Amino acid sequence: MLAWNNPKIHTPERRKTWIACDEHREHLSQFLGVRGFLKDVVPLSEWEQPEGSGGAQHPAG
Repeated sequence: MLAWNNPKIHTPERRKTWIACDEHREHLSQFLGVRGFLKDVVPLSEWEQPEGSGGAQHPAG
C-alpha cells in the first residue's frame, strides 16, 4: 500500500492510497517520490485506514 498526497491540493493529514503488487511497487514509489507525494509504503495486511478516508483509491482516482 502506497500512501500519498499532493500538498498543493490535499491537507497534510489526507492520505490517498494505491495498492501495488511487488512488480510495480518500486516504480510507483519512485513516481510519487520524485513529485514529493509519497508519505508511506506499508504491506496491505498492516494498513490501518484512517476514519473518514473514503477507502483505497485507484491510481487514476
